[in-house]
Amino acid sequence: MAATASHIARARTDGDDRLLEADEPLAGLQRRAGGEIPGTIASPALLELVRKARRLGLKLGQPVKMRDEKELVTAWVEVTPKGDGEGCSVGLSHWRAAKVVEDPDSQTARRIEIDRHLAELTARLDPDQRVLAADAASHELEPVAARMREGAGRPWIDFVELAHEPVGGDGASPDTSHWRVLDGAEVSIPGSSRQWRATLVPLGGAEPEAGGFELLLTSDQPPERAPAPGNAAAGIARNAAIGREIAPVLRQPIARIIANAETIRTRLAGPLADQYSDYAADIAAAGQHLLALIDDLSDLEVVEAEDFTAAPDRIDLADVARRAAGILGVRARERGISIVTPADGEALPAIGEFRRVLQILLNLLGNAIRYAPEGSTVRLTLERRKDRARLTVADNGEGLTNAQQERVFEKFERLGRSGDGGSGLGLYISRRLARAMQGDLTVKSAPGKGARFTLDLPVDESA
Repeated sequence: MAATASHIARARTDGDDRLLEADEPLAGLQRRAGGEIPGTIASPALLELVRKARRLGLKLGQPVKMRDEKELVTAWVEVTPKGDGEGCSVGLSHWRAAKVVEDPDSQTARRIEIDRHLAELTARLDPDQRVLAADAASHELEPVAARMREGAGRPWIDFVELAHEPVGGDGASPDTSHWRVLDGAEVSIPGSSRQWRATLVPLGGAEPEAGGFELLLTSDQPPERAPAPGNAAAGIARNAAIGREIAPVLRQPIARIIANAETIRTRLAGPLADQYSDYAADIAAAGQHLLALIDDLSDLEVVEAEDFTAAPDRIDLADVARRAAGILGVRARERGISIVTPADGEALPAIGEFRRVLQILLNLLGNAIRYAPEGSTVRLTLERRKDRARLTVADNGEGLTNAQQERVFEKFERLGRSGDGGSGLGLYISRRLARAMQGDLTVKSAPGKGARFTLDLPVDESA
């Protein structure tokens, strides 16, 4: 199609905002950005302008930024709706293209963040990729997560099957003990018909392997439905509706909403006005709040079950404290908060279920980071009193009144706070977990003097 003197390129769209034909250089940009002709407009900014013009029935003109993997383009775009649902004519002028310098670290960080949202199993591994803790976000992966917990100390690949044998650069089988060989590997899981992808995230900062790894298992295939219970199990299933049925069904679409919103927010799909990037950030934040609420409701269902018990593991409270601080270290640094942990070599043996103790500490430390002043310090300290092992998380926040201390462990209690993303279940669940391990969770505080939450567990006398 011929371009006029004022427009270097013209294009035509239909009533569904699909690009039907386009002149160069727009046609080339459309294809390089992953689109087709005919096909949906690949540039989010151009697509939004076309939609707006068609919806309002007005001719609109404005500068638009578009990009593919190699170029960032700015152009003046005029969109004229044809009326009667026939789409629009598009004219482009003042085309300016600049090479894009990709930031591999930023791309990797975005990919990991999206994988975290989509993961249906998350495990914590030591520097040798041996399992320390594992949790499943769907009924389908709960059996393998349970096997990982029971087999803690074994390599994670013992619990899955590699779909393809890794091949080294010389065609030989590489050493699968190196995490880069297994990062991105496709795996099969006994009992699941879906194919899974493993993501290994090093947690050691400047020394990638020193802090161990986070293992994320994600799948592009839709989740399996949980089998319908028989009559004998109907009563149990009704009481376990959130954890076994509703949670997996809700988690997947919400996680994908978050992932897509993050892609838009970070402009991974192309340039976008700040206003729409902010909208995407709000969507992602709301989705994360919903996921956290689902997790809390699932845990609530578990801890309130009459037959709930905790596994009596032999643990080191100092080690668990250091691990919790490592997991939440990035969040603390974002607020300029320093976390003081027990020194390397300091130990306090106790009896408690490792993953449940870690869950409690992550909740306590997460709350301290959220409510402590920026630039302050959160301390994790140990104490042994006769046959009791105690770990205290202390912050310099606003503190709690006596009345608030009496209510803080109640179900759905948020102490009047709003907009912080909390459900009011974390401390209630944490105390239930502590008491299930023959321990307790208490608080000491005063207004303006911060808060001290103490986890009390039986000492491991055999250590």
